[in-house]
Amino acid sequence: MYNLTQLSDSERMRIELDKQASYTVWKVKNGKVGYEAFAELTNNIEDDDEREFCQQAIIKYKSQMGVN
Repeated sequence: MYNLTQLSDSERMRIELDKQASYTVWKVKNGKVGYEAFAELTNNIEDDDEREFCQQAIIKYKSQMGVN
């Protein structure tokens, strides 16, 4: 078991971005939102490294969930 409060801010942010990417792909797959949700999610991230991480997470989850 992990205590997330002991992680660094950047590690906690990556966990949050991964969750957001997963949820956004799920919403697209289930017709809750359109593909523009991917751009909306990433365009709101100011840090370049965090944005890249989120984009890679989106690619990962799209592949896993069968979203083109």
